[in-house]
Amino acid sequence: MLKKILIANRGEIAIRIIRACKELGIETVAIYSEADSNSLHTKFADEAVCIGPPPPKQSYLSIPRILSACEVTGAEGVHPGYGFLAENSNFAGICEENGFKFIGPSSEAILAVGDKINARKLAKKAGIPIIPGSNTSITSIDEAKTIGKEIGYPVIVKALSGGGGRGMRIVNSSEKLEKAITIAQQEAKGNFGDEKVYIEKYFKKPRHIEIQILADEFNNIVCLGERECSIQRKHQKLIEEAPSPGITDKQREEIEKYAIAMINAVGYRSAGTVEFLLDDNHFYFLEVNARVQVEHPITEMVTGIDIIKEQLLIAEGKKLEFTQKDIHIKGHAIECRINAEDPKNNFAPSPGKIKALYIPGGFGVRVDTHIYGQYKIPPNYDSLIAKLIVYGDTRAQCITRIERALSELLIDGIHTTISFHQKIIKDERFKKGELHTHFIEEF
Repeated sequence: MLKKILIANRGEIAIRIIRACKELGIETVAIYSEADSNSLHTKFADEAVCIGPPPPKQSYLSIPRILSACEVTGAEGVHPGYGFLAENSNFAGICEENGFKFIGPSSEAILAVGDKINARKLAKKAGIPIIPGSNTSITSIDEAKTIGKEIGYPVIVKALSGGGGRGMRIVNSSEKLEKAITIAQQEAKGNFGDEKVYIEKYFKKPRHIEIQILADEFNNIVCLGERECSIQRKHQKLIEEAPSPGITDKQREEIEKYAIAMINAVGYRSAGTVEFLLDDNHFYFLEVNARVQVEHPITEMVTGIDIIKEQLLIAEGKKLEFTQKDIHIKGHAIECRINAEDPKNNFAPSPGKIKALYIPGGFGVRVDTHIYGQYKIPPNYDSLIAKLIVYGDTRAQCITRIERALSELLIDGIHTTISFHQKIIKDERFKKGELHTHFIEEF
């Protein structure tokens, strides 16, 4: 039984993990940079350790400093949250080698799915449809142009490692391919330390559908239904919902079968997500996210299952106490990611002091956040400051409720994306469930 864990993250996900740990009787250690000394996760944890200055490489990405904090505080395990080191197989392996339980999949599993080409090969071997594209990383422009000609334009150049919309470039013709590859390689090297890229067919109006899974050490795998993540901006998700308004029960069975096949192919154990694109009623494997997702709360709302708690219990070697037959999707949930950005100024980051804050409430409303009145948002990190999550008996009721909750949410002193979310939620095409990954660009 884990008695104390260190949370190698910050912001709302750190608080979310702390809450789950408290309910399981696990003590927590928060780490923080000098820029985060007043962040709520440092107040809610049982202990807090400053590990360096604001730049992530000197704090949240510094493996030696994180391990030192584990040793000093007597932490037995490490929860990476999402982002930062969450999908770093090297970090997971070092934790394992030094006797600290990594709360997530094994380093081997992270490595297997973190390499996108390898993940494509595993999916294909498991009988899962994959997006047409290259089977190895691109080694020359001539090779790239040959592949582009074979699969047809548009194509997308993608970083072999990492994710989150970084290291991606859409290309509409062979003439623009070389420049796109160069830029994608530079972004990939800067963000992930790996400049390798590959090419896939680019679908113009697909849906982005993902399956949440839990898998324990006893070979039990459970699907917790799907999430619709098609409302995106520059490959970054903005609004997610569960279940998807755009797939049938038969398609749900099909995609869950694919997800389980992929998890078995990898030998994956922990909470994780298998992502797909749905184009012209055909599913294509996209990737595996070897971590807890930002949007996990909507699945919790419609299943009643605490995903973070289950992730912790799996890490302790516990067996899942439910099977697939026990999973029943009830009602509908929508999440809006609220960012400190200015929609009227090309979504420029908007750090600064929050002068006033009002968090909406009422039946079916949940807000996961680390901000508070007079809190100063630092300019050094991701702009996500809150997740507004709403539940309803039906999708229509859920939309009405999230409209109401957005109208109540007040964050004064900085620019936020609240008004942008309101426009999307009120759009008739959104209300009809006519969603695709280019919804925002098109409308």
